[in-house]
Formats: sequence, C-alpha cells, structure tokens
Amino acid sequence: MADVTDAMFEDAVLARSEQVPVVVDLWAPWCGPCRTLGPIIEKAVDATEGSVELVKVNVDENPATAQSFQVQSIPAVFAVVDRKVVDGFIGAQPEAVVTEFVNKLSPAPSQADVLVDEALREGTEAPLRRALELQPDHEGAITQLAASLLARGETDEATKLLGRIPETPGTRRLLAEARLASQDVRVDGDDIDRLLGGLLDRVRDDESARQEFLDLLETLGPEDPRTAGYRRALATRLF
Repeated sequence: MADVTDAMFEDAVLARSEQVPVVVDLWAPWCGPCRTLGPIIEKAVDATEGSVELVKVNVDENPATAQSFQVQSIPAVFAVVDRKVVDGFIGAQPEAVVTEFVNKLSPAPSQADVLVDEALREGTEAPLRRALELQPDHEGAITQLAASLLARGETDEATKLLGRIPETPGTRRLLAEARLASQDVRVDGDDIDRLLGGLLDRVRDDESARQEFLDLLETLGPEDPRTAGYRRALATRLF
C-alpha cells in the first residue's frame, strides 16, 4: 500500500497499471466510512500477494486526482488496469463485497508466479531462472534476480535483465544502483550528502555527473525528505 499524491499519480497509478491492477482508494481523514473501509481494502489486497496493488489518495491534499475520477463523495474506490478504470464502487461496503471486487482483478498464478514465490521462500535464484525460461518478461522474477545479481556486483547481467521490462519506480532504482556500482560509487549512509554536494557544481556541463546525481537521488527515494531539496537544487543549477 502506498500513499499517492497528484505528482506521483502518473507513475504510481497509470504507468503501474500497465504491469499490475491498481486499486485506488480515495479518502480523507475526516471521513468516518473511509476509516472503516480502509483496513478492509488493505486486507483484501494483501491477500493477493502482490498480484493487485493498492494506493490511497487523500482527496483534500490531492484535488487533481479526485477531479480526474470525477469524485463527488467518498470513500470512492476504483480499479485501474492498462490506464483505464475497469471497476469501482462508492461508499463503505461489506468485507465480502470488497474481497470479491479485489479478487476479480487478481489473475490465477502462473507456473512462473509459483516459481517466483518458491524463490522468495527459499532465498535461491534457481527458481527465478526457471521462471524466466517460461516467461522471459516476468517482472517479479526479473526484479528479484536483478537485485540478487547487484548484491554480488554482477551489474552487466542485472542491467540486461531489467531491459526486458518497461521502466517502473522499482526498476529505475535498480538501474540506478547498477550504474553507480559499475562506477564503483558506494553509497554508505550519510556519505550520500557529501557525494551529492560534490556533484552539484558539475551537473550543468558534465552529463556523467548529472546522471550520477540523478542515480543517487533514485537510491534515496521519494520518501526521503532530502530528495525534494536536492531536486530543486539540481533544477536551479540547470535552469
């Protein structure tokens, strides 16, 4: 489950819905039925074990997203698949109704899915490679295997694997880590501030410095409070 803002909507909902069904829960802190419905939706989505994803949008803080769904009352819940709304409901609903709504979006697991689950349980790579023999573009197998390869420094194979699937926030971060590792740039805690500060004076005229700066921001992630400040600093230097 992720809290999504207007600025994140394109990546976290529309682009992501090309890979996996996304349930959008539009709510507000003052809405009593929203607080009742929220845990029920979370439980139903969690039960799909990743085959359906949930995002929550505070309509008070993100009016553009609420307007895009033409919401007039909350709670309002929509299912987005391939950038299109395919189902939805308004108002609090019984758990059985919510569970059925979510389960209709969850496809039956493929043999490749089963192998990826096996890899997670056992912590081994062999099932991931078998999954990719069955489905070369299986996102779960690719991202798990790429992360494993990066952990032991095999950046070339990881980068090639990630090239098989469309870019997502998760793959962007892995690719950033791969590029940094290939340049022997090691990020260790507070050291990232020193690295970013040292790159700022070079980003305007040095493309490699600019890419390294962006890759470091990807490793920080949008949830880190420093990210927004460094992005503003980058924009100031470039424009």
